[in-house]
Amino acid sequence: MTLSALYDVPAPAKLNLFLHVVGRRADGYHLLQSVFMLIDWCDTLHFELRRDGTLARHDLGTTLPADDLCLRAARALQAHVDKRLGADISILKQVPSGAGLGGGSSDAASTLLALNRLWGLNWPRTRLLALGASLGADVPFFIGGDNAFVEGIGERLAPLQLPQMHYAVVKPAAGIATADIFASPQLKRDTPTVILTGSLANAEQQATFCSGFGRNDLQPIAEARCPEVIAVARWLEGRFGNSRMSGSGSAVFARVGTDAPALAAWPANDLPAAWVARMCRSLDHHPLRGWAD
Repeated sequence: MTLSALYDVPAPAKLNLFLHVVGRRADGYHLLQSVFMLIDWCDTLHFELRRDGTLARHDLGTTLPADDLCLRAARALQAHVDKRLGADISILKQVPSGAGLGGGSSDAASTLLALNRLWGLNWPRTRLLALGASLGADVPFFIGGDNAFVEGIGERLAPLQLPQMHYAVVKPAAGIATADIFASPQLKRDTPTVILTGSLANAEQQATFCSGFGRNDLQPIAEARCPEVIAVARWLEGRFGNSRMSGSGSAVFARVGTDAPALAAWPANDLPAAWVARMCRSLDHHPLRGWAD
């Protein structure tokens, strides 16, 4: 059956439960180890088929840059197919930008998965992963569909089945440019690599990743450039006893527990002006995992 539209396509955010910089390649790319966890804070995208080759984005909320990663993903896929295939892409942006939550990369991944279906291409996941890697280091994770232990520059993914957890996620008004963090001469680039013992299916090891293991090597640099990261971390520490920045920031999260938190446990009314916050639940897998084989 030929599709004419796909509506309410989710693009979930992620948290870096830890993020270690373990080296640097000769080409300047940093080598990382991290655990990426999907959360239920999502952008929503709608796709309508066009047959004139036009790719147009329509912002339903926050105005995005004219040439965002979503449009770049659509063009990258279109370059390999019938150029008469196009789409109107509408985005309700809810995941904040400049937060280290992977919102733009997730939009790009959902765009590739959706257009693969809308255009009837039936590309396998492996082919979409290769295309996603050309767009950004985080894009393959969202195409992969599972929470994962991530290595290399983000291209090496080992699926994990992590215990469900609730996280308080707060982003201050300021955002942080990822390139500025990685360019810092003060960035620690020699954290010892994590040696995985036994199978990644080991429940004890998975629980360890969710219990405050490791650190975020980018956080000290981010805090020096954006003091609001420190303020958010202290705000969460005072309420939940823990905090950590996600990715290159500026969002910070705290583990709340495995059970749904009581409303009283989330003092959202205490938020300073211009901070954005959400109580999030981890996802077992990406909502679109079944959209590619």
